[in-house]
Amino acid sequence: MTSPDIGRSRATAIDFSGTKAAVWLSLTAFFALVVLYFVGMDQGATSVFGNSTYVHEFVHDARHLLGFPCH
Repeated sequence: MTSPDIGRSRATAIDFSGTKAAVWLSLTAFFALVVLYFVGMDQGATSVFGNSTYVHEFVHDARHLLGFPCH
């Protein structure tokens, strides 16, 4: 008496065009490079925020975890 479709859900296909995929890839690469800069390169001397070392101190443990030398 029960329908065979009860309890099953249908997956819908996601259609990514080449342009949409290129935009997502570009944004992902940009944000990955920004994170890499803040974790790996920002040491005060090359800091975007002047002589402040707040960003360096905030990500200090992540630098050690990822193997970046910092002192």
